[in-house]
Amino acid sequence: MRFQRQKNHVIDLLFPLAVLFVFAISSFLVLVLSAHIYSSQTQEMNTGYTVHTSLAYVAEKIRQNDVAGSIAVKTLDGTECLALKNSSDGINSTTYLYVSDGWLKELFVRDDTDVSLHAGKNIIEASDFKVTELNNGLYRITITDTEGVTNSRILSERSHS
Repeated sequence: MRFQRQKNHVIDLLFPLAVLFVFAISSFLVLVLSAHIYSSQTQEMNTGYTVHTSLAYVAEKIRQNDVAGSIAVKTLDGTECLALKNSSDGINSTTYLYVSDGWLKELFVRDDTDVSLHAGKNIIEASDFKVTELNNGLYRITITDTEGVTNSRILSERSHS
């Protein structure tokens, strides 16, 4: 019996290497694209969180203080504020919502005390806050976050007669 020798061809080595190379490049491209998509989605979610959370906070404050005549737009020390009047146990107070020093702030004071906007509590970062009374009892709340993304919501005073 004679043993046959098999001839080795260059293609026997190059084909598996080419397949391995194509697989490696494809895996790398999928990894790079998924990392880019993940980072853009994370950035978009963070931006949405800031603006939508602050709008939801203001909307909830308006709903909590929804008594006829309790909502007003005021300007204090050159800053536009949303003033929400409240009365509890015979004590009249006002909650002011405004933007100062890059923050949406809340200041809760009794009506018989002086108002200093520097004493407000930081709620969430924001660069601009506007309240526009569109109609009697209908308000447009507009908030701009620190990255310049602006969003607005229209709210109605439900107790308005």
